[in-house]
Amino acid sequence: MNYTLQQLRIFKKISETKSITKASEELHLTQPAVSIQLKKLQDQFDIPLTEVIGRQLYITEFGYEIAEASERILNEVHAIRYRSKAYKGQLVGKLSISIVSTAKYVMPYFLSGFIRQHEGVDLHMDVTNKAGVIKSLEDNAVDFALVSVLPEQLNVKKVTLMQNKLYLVGSQFPAQVKEKIRKSDFEKLPFIFREQGSATRKAMVDFLNANSIRTGKIMELTSNEAVKQAVIAGLGYSIMPIIGLKNELNNGSLQILPAKGLPISTSWNLIWLHSKKFSPTAQAYLEYIRAEKDVVIKEKFSWYENY
Repeated sequence: MNYTLQQLRIFKKISETKSITKASEELHLTQPAVSIQLKKLQDQFDIPLTEVIGRQLYITEFGYEIAEASERILNEVHAIRYRSKAYKGQLVGKLSISIVSTAKYVMPYFLSGFIRQHEGVDLHMDVTNKAGVIKSLEDNAVDFALVSVLPEQLNVKKVTLMQNKLYLVGSQFPAQVKEKIRKSDFEKLPFIFREQGSATRKAMVDFLNANSIRTGKIMELTSNEAVKQAVIAGLGYSIMPIIGLKNELNNGSLQILPAKGLPISTSWNLIWLHSKKFSPTAQAYLEYIRAEKDVVIKEKFSWYENY
């Protein structure tokens, strides 16, 4: 037998996803690379690990046994790595964070310094929707979450990181509007919304309802990046967090449209369950955030404070 840790890691992911395509996406590898490693692993056994019926990939009973053994082996390898670093006095362990999609423009900057200081820390950051973030907290599957709207159904603690400001943006100023977007102008503009359940959508809808504003033709998209590209393409206008619009505002492909009552200001909050028992790694990260957050904001987000 001459299988590699990479082959075991890939096969474990295939057994979990039941798909070479999904496994390759989650491992950030190409499909051919995953297929080749699966074949190399299979060549070392006389009994099939997988079978294809129709177009569906199935894991054989023997394959599941190999997948379980792979998980045990990989866990032991990680444990050895942690032990070796711990003997050197390094902080070791896993840090798990779940964030809403817009927070991908924020969270990495509050992680990079900590990860550089502690090479023995493994980071797992899940970028998902609001419902996914709340579920990960409910299931105690993560140490922290980053959100702009606190979950009412959970008892959480928080550290407020920075402001989250939402402006009305478009690729160009509407021809029919002279100086400032008025209430009557909103009805003439095609608007692009995030999907139901999105915190960005909630902030936008709350603003419109509070001001008794009706909007024009509505388009609904499922990510801030998709909304941004649609606005750049001239498909409509939207009220968006400008944290992810730095380059577009600088190069002129998007512009902020002045409107009464805007911007909407909320906050990015790092939250965790009130009853959470922190690992040494999670406790160290919380201490890092409390000590360094103002420095991070000053160094990385000074442009943002000008709006």
